[in-house]
Amino acid sequence: MRGSESGSEPGATGGNGVDHEFLALERELAVFLRRARSSSGEMAREVHPELEAAAYGLFVRLESAGRQRATDLAAYFGVGKATMSRQLRALENLGLVAREPDPADGRASLVHLTDEGLARFRSVRDARRDQYVRKLADWDRAEVAELARLLHHLNARAEG
Repeated sequence: MRGSESGSEPGATGGNGVDHEFLALERELAVFLRRARSSSGEMAREVHPELEAAAYGLFVRLESAGRQRATDLAAYFGVGKATMSRQLRALENLGLVAREPDPADGRASLVHLTDEGLARFRSVRDARRDQYVRKLADWDRAEVAELARLLHHLNARAEG
């Protein structure tokens, strides 16, 4: 509900000190995140039955950003180096990612998706995209674009 519809300005709190717009945002994000975690786990297992949910996000990042240092991936996802190392080792053991020396620093390595990892990821990603198309079939394309824009804006704010 918009602030003007509730009789208050956006961001204003009611008599009980509750900011209804941000309370509604928090509630909807909690549901969305719970569903997203579940979906990521399902998607990761579709890529390979032994993968944990966090692996799907790694595939998304490596496919979009290309070769990355493990430390950069850890920073991007807000996890420790040991956690990222464990996750990457599991993917490497399955042949889905590989490491190569970093030409800028021979002591470091760059992680990338293997051809097999990329093919499996893209197959699952495309199936997920088809689900979105079906679920949002009654939405105007401009609404889908606006949702994507707003989510991008929210994610960019979360990074900084």
